[in-house]
Amino acid sequence: MASVVALNAHPDDETILEGGTLAALAAAGHRVILVVATDGLVHDEPEPRRRLDELEAAAAALGVDDVRWLGYADSGHGAELYPDPPGRVRLVRAGVDQPAEQVAEILREVAADLLIGYDAAGGYGHRDHLAVHAIGQRAAELAGVRLVEATAPREVPVRLFTVASRLHLVSASDVGRARTWFTPSARITHRIDVRGHIAAKQRALAAHRTELEKPGPVARIQRLIVRLPPRLLVPLFGTEFFIEPGVAGRHRRLL
Repeated sequence: MASVVALNAHPDDETILEGGTLAALAAAGHRVILVVATDGLVHDEPEPRRRLDELEAAAAALGVDDVRWLGYADSGHGAELYPDPPGRVRLVRAGVDQPAEQVAEILREVAADLLIGYDAAGGYGHRDHLAVHAIGQRAAELAGVRLVEATAPREVPVRLFTVASRLHLVSASDVGRARTWFTPSARITHRIDVRGHIAAKQRALAAHRTELEKPGPVARIQRLIVRLPPRLLVPLFGTEFFIEPGVAGRHRRLL
C-alpha cells in the first residue's frame, strides 16, 4: 500500500476537487495524509479552531485519519491583503521555501509515494491556491516524491459562464477570467472514476458547516448538493481530474 499526501490551501478544498479520490485511496487501503496550509480564517474569529475541527470531521468522512496544519492564516481573495493575525503569517507572505520544507519534512516522515498539489492556475486563481501550486512543486522536488496536481477541465466553466453571460448573469470579463482557470482538457493526464464515493464526498462537504452557513449562491448550491441523492450528482462529481507534470497521455489510476 502507498502513502499519499494531499496538500490543500484551506479546509473544504480537500473535498471539492479531490474528495472522491481521497476516499477511493483510503478505501483501497492506502495511507492518506491530509495537509492544509491555512486555517481558512481571514479575520479574527470567536471560534478560531472551528474550521480545523470541521476539516477533521470531513477527513473522517472521507476515511482519512491523519490531518496536519502548516500553521498559516488564510490570505483572502479580495483586492486587499489584510495584516497578519497575532501569532500567524498569511500564506502568501510566507513565500515558498519555508512552507515547502514543512511539506517536504512530512513527505519524508511518512515515506510518501505521491503528493497531490494544485494546478498552475491555482484552480480558479485564488492567491493561496497559486501559493500551494508553487509550494507543492518545491516540496516534491526537495523530497524526491512524485507529484500530481488537482484540476478540472477548463472548458466546463467557460461554457457555463458563456451561457450565463448571454443571460446577463455574469459579465464578459467573468468569461475572460474563466478562460484562465484550471487546465485545458487535452492536457489532463488522469481521470479518476469516483462514482462510488460521491456519498462520502457529500458527507465531507456537510462537515464544513462554516461554509454552508454563509449567505450567497455558492453556499446555497453546496447545501443543495449535500441533500441530493448521490446518483443525481454523477454527471458533476463522478470523475475527478489531475495533471502530472512531465507526463503525457490519459490515465485512469493514480497508483
